[in-house]
Amino acid sequence: MIHFVVHDDGDSVGVVVVEGVSAGDELTGWVMDQNKDINFTAKDDIPIGHKLAIRPMQDGDTVIKYGVDIGRMVAAVEAGGYVHVHNLKTKRW
Repeated sequence: MIHFVVHDDGDSVGVVVVEGVSAGDELTGWVMDQNKDINFTAKDDIPIGHKLAIRPMQDGDTVIKYGVDIGRMVAAVEAGGYVHVHNLKTKRW
């Protein structure tokens, strides 16, 4: 079963595609461009459609999704952690 999708190996996050991801769940993700699976343990509850960190990130790191810069981290997150408005902000302002 695929729990999250990543566009490319260079991305920082994947998108959760199933309901009910809970902290401690073992997750399988599909990296589309390389057609390979990756695995993580969820560090947090993550709603469907929201982002999962696929690498550890620190405050100030750029976040890449679908090969595009979507903002910067304002708090650290572990691989498998929840990435959303509480720790990711736009660079526009």
